[in-house]
Amino acid sequence: MKASRASETGNHNKAGCRLLSHPTYGRYLKTLKSGAVKIDPVKMKAEKKLDGKYLLRISDDTIRAEDVALGYKQLIDVEAAFKALKSTLDLRPVYHRLEDRIRAHVLLCWLALLLVRITEHETGDTWSKIKQQLQQIHLGRFEGKKGFVFQRAELTNKQISYLKALKLKQPPRFFEVYTG
Repeated sequence: MKASRASETGNHNKAGCRLLSHPTYGRYLKTLKSGAVKIDPVKMKAEKKLDGKYLLRISDDTIRAEDVALGYKQLIDVEAAFKALKSTLDLRPVYHRLEDRIRAHVLLCWLALLLVRITEHETGDTWSKIKQQLQQIHLGRFEGKKGFVFQRAELTNKQISYLKALKLKQPPRFFEVYTG
């Protein structure tokens, strides 16, 4: 009984140790003389002063702070671009061994991403919204006694606005007419 009571009231309470050693919560806690763990208001106040601020460390002291911050912001954009290449553009893993093929693959991925970014910039909309709208343009095949015709569906106002913003002509209404 003495041992369990000591662990509950002493400095080595298991639950308290877990909280104090936690990578996130431990920074804001303090241990009282009784062994109880409490939130430290002084540490909380100090942390509030740092909310929304970044600490960037570089080895080249000739670079201006603004340039370092801009570089890190661009890094976030690059990481988002790679995420877009994997998910938004639906690229699958491709395995190359030859250097020329690897370079060609990277170039094609870069060009695809560039087209996505240009499209977003020119239309003022996100790629997922643009893609969803433009994928609704369908081509139908209609048959009759005298032959068949391939005809595009009517364009919506949003689709027309995207095409105009990208300076693209509307696809022709009729693609092929076969009279046989």
